[in-house]
Amino acid sequence: MASDAAPAAIPEEVSSLWKSLDPAVRAALIESESNAAAAAASPAAKAGLQGRRAKASTGPRMDDDTSTLIGGGSFAKREANPGWIKVRGDVYDAVKGRRDEELEKKVPVDISVTMPDGNVISEDKEGVKYQAWRTTPFDVAATISRGLADSASVARVTYASYVSDYNLSEDGMDAADTLADAMADLDLDEGEDKSKMTALWDMTRPLVGPVAKMEFLKFQDDPDARTVFWHSSAHILGEALERLYGSRLTIGPPLAGGFYYDSYMGDASSNGQFNEDDYKPVEAEVAKIVKQKQKFERLVVTKEEALEMFAGNPFKEQIISTKVPDGTRTTVYRCGDLVDLCRGPHVPHTGRIKAFAATRHSATNWLGDTDNDSLQRMYGISFPDKKMLKTWKENQEKAKERDHRRIAQKQGLVMFHELSAGSAFWLPHGARIYNKLIDFIKGHYWKRGYDEIITPNVYNLDLWHQSGHAMHYKDAMFCFDVEGKEWAMKPMNCPGHCLMFGGQIRSYRDLPIRYADFGTLHRNELSGALSGLTRVRRFQQDDAHIFCREDQIESEVLGALDFMSSVYTTFGMTYKLELSTRPKKALGDKELWDRAEAALARAMDTFAGKGGWKENPGDGAFYGPKIDIKVMDAMERVHQCATVQLDFQLPIRFELQYNTGSKDKGNEFARPIIVHRAMLGSVERMFAVLCEHYGGKWPFWLSPRQVMVIPIHKDWNDYCQGVRDKLHAEGFYADVDLSKATFQKKVRSAQIEQYNFQLVVGAEEVKNGTVNIRTRDNKVEGEKKVDDLIGYLKELQAEYK
Repeated sequence: MASDAAPAAIPEEVSSLWKSLDPAVRAALIESESNAAAAAASPAAKAGLQGRRAKASTGPRMDDDTSTLIGGGSFAKREANPGWIKVRGDVYDAVKGRRDEELEKKVPVDISVTMPDGNVISEDKEGVKYQAWRTTPFDVAATISRGLADSASVARVTYASYVSDYNLSEDGMDAADTLADAMADLDLDEGEDKSKMTALWDMTRPLVGPVAKMEFLKFQDDPDARTVFWHSSAHILGEALERLYGSRLTIGPPLAGGFYYDSYMGDASSNGQFNEDDYKPVEAEVAKIVKQKQKFERLVVTKEEALEMFAGNPFKEQIISTKVPDGTRTTVYRCGDLVDLCRGPHVPHTGRIKAFAATRHSATNWLGDTDNDSLQRMYGISFPDKKMLKTWKENQEKAKERDHRRIAQKQGLVMFHELSAGSAFWLPHGARIYNKLIDFIKGHYWKRGYDEIITPNVYNLDLWHQSGHAMHYKDAMFCFDVEGKEWAMKPMNCPGHCLMFGGQIRSYRDLPIRYADFGTLHRNELSGALSGLTRVRRFQQDDAHIFCREDQIESEVLGALDFMSSVYTTFGMTYKLELSTRPKKALGDKELWDRAEAALARAMDTFAGKGGWKENPGDGAFYGPKIDIKVMDAMERVHQCATVQLDFQLPIRFELQYNTGSKDKGNEFARPIIVHRAMLGSVERMFAVLCEHYGGKWPFWLSPRQVMVIPIHKDWNDYCQGVRDKLHAEGFYADVDLSKATFQKKVRSAQIEQYNFQLVVGAEEVKNGTVNIRTRDNKVEGEKKVDDLIGYLKELQAEYK
């Protein structure tokens, strides 16, 4: 099933639109920056290995000399303001002249603009009529207030219609998004209507028809505005790199929290590699660009014009040659000296970027393939306010302290080894937490009517052809030969569960059937994308599939939501619900989709109340609608771990059916509907999320170090050992410190190691059969009989405290 174990930084399904994010600015920044920083700091990333999947050819057994290098002599050495910048600008000016001539032939016609509140505006404050080809969103915003116009990053425009002389192809709007792959995890929300009538629109770009709805998006309030803001910032970074070093730019997309630009800087002999000494010059150059308030200018170009404009940059030439079909048009943007191949949109001018910082650098490869040219990547962050940058830097320090990689190493929970990259070695104390999480979910399974099953780890690839996964997912699977046939380790459980359901005749009375499986899964992730426990190759999910009748959808979904709520309330986390409905490329009967979506909506109304959830029209999976559950941790970061998805397609692919009990001809059998659901998602990723959520201060029920018994003097060692053994016999993780360290050091060490309780024992405690209790926060709770203590600890365990 689709789950969080699919790319967190890279999505499971690459799409051409950018997916909007819901978190607060700070939250999105901290998580994205923390994960990306660790990936950038890894040996694989520094060696430029992020494009490598594990395969036979990556081992030491054979050489591979089929590299595809295109950079050539396009970059020989660092050079400030190289001459090709002016040549490109001259081509741009010539093309712009031709487009201006086309624009002069367009007929301005009066238009109106409808605001989200229903107010219709058709003229500015001076009484000048709005016109297509002339009026911009900035003009409309200025009619309302100049402050709104100056603060909006971008507009979301839904057209009622286009004027007769507007053509999408002529305007470059039918062109492929050349950054789609790099920005797939952002998928900008182009509004409730995902048709071409709705688009994110530059504030300074003339409108091309009457507007049914216009929204002005600000950085502070809207994830799409932040994405546009950071995309524009990437262009500014690119301009600085060209000016300072003559970098040959490749791609520069925004991220969930920031942006980067990849540059070709030659080979090792060119001395073009970035280092930290480059940060200040880049920041100073960006400051100059910002001060100049350079306008972002959109220009439509033909394929031939684009190739002429970017002649000498083999990377841009390859993008144009492969992404832009012959005879079509695409778009470029200019700001200052920079001209970049780009779909847009962008902020009005560079002066909107009030605060900028270069944050880190790493090596990468063209198109993410290590057989290709080595590139230099520089990351950055920017804001419309300097105070926001200061806050961001403070949050980065906090995030470093809570980073699960740091905590797991410090507490001896997990280790990794290059001989099994992307697969965690769970040390004894880490395994305690891992198993507790699994037991926690299994306890819910028992109470909620799930049946645990065990399925194979390897299958003939024919299974994945039947399920449809092989066509789109094979590159991310570990495949191998078995007696001349192709087999693979399973990356998900659902096809195997379908085989089990179809293994015997089913009656409507048997449904719902709830299969739960903690089977081990493997996904062949790119090596550079591996990041601690949030992106791994080996993992387990609390994966379950519910086979139900259509009339059971609502109750089963309601049960899954109650399950989810109980889990995350226990963790001390809050959540938001979003219903993603039928996409354009949906498969199956529309009436079934409509009924299923209505059932989901009723379940969500019952669970969260009307208005307690959000709808994402057109954002469902092709096989069925889904409920996205976004969970907030202690640092207000958003995680998508739990999921509830309906599936109409797998039952068809596997020809699953049940006896309806009907005597009517043709209605004797019906297909079940599958509810894919996970609460934790992958146990590995949830471990990482909880590690950072708790900051390594595990609650007692989940703690791998619950009790440390500490004698004040060695005379009480035997008593302390006895207390420890009694606690251990009751199932608690208890240790005793019989070392020669001082009493104060023993207490402090136990607190640093995050033992929830230290049980101090002296002569009085031995005499009374008691222990003196301290918490890891050094709060003294006093003396308690050992049996009473055990009862108290059992209460904490039972109440998940």
